[in-house]
Amino acid sequence: MSTMTSFSTLVAVVTGGGSGIGAAITAAFRARGARVGVLDLHPGDPADGLLPVTADVTDRGSLEAATAAVAEAFGGIDILVNSAGIGAVGPVEGNDDAEWHRVLDVNVVGIARATTAALPYLRRSRHGAIVNLSSIAANAGLVQRALYSASKGAVHSLTLAMAADLVGEGIRVNCLAPGTVDTPWVQRLLARTGDPEAERARLAARQPTGRLVTADEVAAAAAYLASPEAGATTGMSLAVDGGMSGLRLPRR
Repeated sequence: MSTMTSFSTLVAVVTGGGSGIGAAITAAFRARGARVGVLDLHPGDPADGLLPVTADVTDRGSLEAATAAVAEAFGGIDILVNSAGIGAVGPVEGNDDAEWHRVLDVNVVGIARATTAALPYLRRSRHGAIVNLSSIAANAGLVQRALYSASKGAVHSLTLAMAADLVGEGIRVNCLAPGTVDTPWVQRLLARTGDPEAERARLAARQPTGRLVTADEVAAAAAYLASPEAGATTGMSLAVDGGMSGLRLPRR
């Protein structure tokens, strides 16, 4: 089964698919032949094989209605990509209780809600797969990222627990751990610094490849994990971080 046709009978749901990494994943899946339901606060415009549905990962009812709409339109759901997420900057004391609850609600509980909504359909699929978006921050101590790191560490652990619970039902669960990805969110962070170009160069330099990860590179990894060709892969975190998690190079 070739890469370009391995998705031709599959239906995917991508939360947060309206922009950034989620939009790149949506495009990659469609290029491989999948029909895709985009669940987002701003899901974009419909197209052939693309169903945008307004949904909020903090609202269980909206997710249930959205997944039902995708399943009805396309005849089921085979793949769920939990890409919706928000960032946070600061040390452990840098965010108040409300912000801690908000970020964890979107980044962690949001995955639980979306998965719960999609599971009835995934259980009917012969190729059920879930891909969660974690981060290098789940395993590496990054400065000024306490809350964000805590949320992504929880995503990693949640992925393992979900994989253990669902492997017996033929549903694979994996996560992606990107490094710093060149997305609109990162661009907004850079714009708030005193010297955006210098900060961008610093972020690029901390990855051994010397550059930021592209959203398309993360999307290609998501396509691998979601594909039936990865049928023996479950309970794994795939790093897409320019070698940041595993390489220790001499200082340039």
